[in-house]
Amino acid sequence: MVLGARLRRLREACGITREGAGEAIRGSHSKISRLELGRTGFRERDLNDLLALYGVTDPEECGEYLALARQANASGWWHRDNDWLPKWFDTYLGLENAARLIRGFEPRVVPELLQTPDYARALIALAHPGESEDVIERRVALRMRRQEILDRAHPPQLWLVVEEAALRRPIGGSMIWQAQLDHLERAAARPNVTVQVIADHVGGPAVAEGGFTVLRFAEPDLPDIVYLQQLTSALYLDKRTDLDAYLAVANQLSVHAAPPEYTPGLLAALRRRQPEIMDRPAGER
Repeated sequence: MVLGARLRRLREACGITREGAGEAIRGSHSKISRLELGRTGFRERDLNDLLALYGVTDPEECGEYLALARQANASGWWHRDNDWLPKWFDTYLGLENAARLIRGFEPRVVPELLQTPDYARALIALAHPGESEDVIERRVALRMRRQEILDRAHPPQLWLVVEEAALRRPIGGSMIWQAQLDHLERAAARPNVTVQVIADHVGGPAVAEGGFTVLRFAEPDLPDIVYLQQLTSALYLDKRTDLDAYLAVANQLSVHAAPPEYTPGLLAALRRRQPEIMDRPAGER
């Protein structure tokens, strides 16, 4: 996406159309569009031809573009799971790995980047009842590996608003749920993690129709991206109007949610209510 954005600026500065650029690499305007949007990889031959067309001849500058192309074409650690990992989620993992700010709203369950292995396993088993134990364990392992971005030298800022109802659901049973709340409290104490809880009576779903994630990147050539996961696909929104709408909702949710310093107390209150919740019939929890 970074490389594509830079090439688009070069093309526009030269007054060259997508059709003209496509002819230079023996392709079409739609191929140039896909390259500039970062939706397909670059062949070095095509990149060299485009740089020559745009008047970029300095060897050092060309080398920087080629290095970017090699980075863009490199496989991420998650590609070992390509036999079951859907392509639309593969894209998200690359974006998540590159983000400097991950901001989201989760109305149903504890967010994936803050789940324990047992909680994640219980959720995945519910979502994929027909899968083998081996595949479920691979899904759990991938989710846990994703969380390593929070421990790296320069971790992203994680800012999440979670529905109280999501935290009251005893996924996996009492002990797993208790351990998950304990883990969430420890995670919320990290300097790069902010967790806010929005009370049931406030009505987060009335503000946002479902969960969403906003990703922001350190690279100025990359726009913010809104990620909306669906049952069998996902949407990636980067138009300014869409971004403004979701950022406005994120801000509104943050204002209505309890301040982050109240999160430990709210989690403690939920743990105290554990016997009451577990004694209710399953349909009333």
